[in-house]
Amino acid sequence: MTDEVRKVRAGRRTVEVHRPGKVLFPGSGETKEYTKGELADYYRAVAPFMLPHLRGRPLMLERHPDGVDGPRFMQKNTPESYPDWITRVEVPKEGGTVRHTVCDDSATLLHLADQACVTLHRWLSRVGRLTRPDRMVFDLDPSGDDFAPVHTAAWLLAELLDELKLPSAVMTTGSRGLHVVVPVDGHDDFDEVRAFARDVADLLVAGHPDRFTTAARKKDRGDRLYLDIQRNAYAQTVVAPYTVRARPGAPVATPLSWTQLDDPGLDARRWTIEDAVDQARTNPWAGVLGRGRALGPARRRLDAMRG
Repeated sequence: MTDEVRKVRAGRRTVEVHRPGKVLFPGSGETKEYTKGELADYYRAVAPFMLPHLRGRPLMLERHPDGVDGPRFMQKNTPESYPDWITRVEVPKEGGTVRHTVCDDSATLLHLADQACVTLHRWLSRVGRLTRPDRMVFDLDPSGDDFAPVHTAAWLLAELLDELKLPSAVMTTGSRGLHVVVPVDGHDDFDEVRAFARDVADLLVAGHPDRFTTAARKKDRGDRLYLDIQRNAYAQTVVAPYTVRARPGAPVATPLSWTQLDDPGLDARRWTIEDAVDQARTNPWAGVLGRGRALGPARRRLDAMRG
């Protein structure tokens, strides 16, 4: 049954999903098996909740044509074979340009699933203002699989951001950690946003040097949690909200509310393609990301706290 073609309606378009029975996520004793058709079904269902986080943003696409156990392809350039109705954006790079895919509608999302694009990595800025991000991201990356340090770091970071009068949202990565996302107003460039994020992270580390680190090199971290702010840079990407991760059981990078952070049993792989849409329907980031904040007032508060 892997050679069939399934036609799927997405908005005003019909998208073909080839070999929907092909297994992309092999099952094991502990995890279920999932096919390309099931990946496409998930992306079609989650599209209304996911697209607001994708529209206008260049993507790096993580493709696994032979399943997540096979070779991985990180695709920046949009192939000529992609339908002409898929949005592209030409981005300058050293010695030329890259034509990134932009996912503006559910039909594009389904086409990417057909291409065995498991994970979508998004820019933190949008077309038209690519050098000025409207999101700042802190990646809480533990040294092992213990989620307790991630939970602690997230709350301490949330409290610090609150003192700086900056709203924040939290999501699982579908891997090991959490991302804390701050909406910014797009006034500052990446260097300014990254410098601010680094100073916030350094202040947190100064208060808990035995638990957290900003050391970029693994060998310098020991067993401390890594507060990674390096994604806040031009042409860098982060996993998009509601994207699937290429891990056993098809876990999903899933937004949650701050109150859910204390749920027993929460970890970075809490949601999968089975139940992430149910979580999305609860609108966990309601009211948080609407208006980006200026960093100027927060910078003055931060400088005062640093003495």
